Amino acid sequence: MDQIELKKRTKQFALRVIKLVGALPESTAGRAIANQLVRSGPAVGANYRAACRGRSRAEFVAKLGIVVEECDESAFWMELIIEGELLKPAQVEPLLKEANELTAIMVTTRKTASTKRE
Repeated sequence: MDQIELKKRTKQFALRVIKLVGALPESTAGRAIANQLVRSGPAVGANYRAACRGRSRAEFVAKLGIVVEECDESAFWMELIIEGELLKPAQVEPLLKEANELTAIMVTTRKTASTKRE
């Protein structure tokens, strides 16, 4: 998967997160999780784009670390949505799967980039 495909995929992830957040209940828990997820989900794509504009390999690797954190945080909030029974699992699980896949891709990309010589 190349940078262009990953940029598209992370943008689609952000859009799907925004839709999921809109479906959360207007309860205290729903609002709290929505506020967190609406920050971390779109941050995946924004930080990936920033990583791609990195001025050095070290900067690219460092920014990918942020992407990994945001992906994993998004997955955490989605797990809470499921386990807290805020939405039906079927509404969340496909997006949670995508969060976990993106996390794995970014971890691998980061490891590969950090072991290459400039």
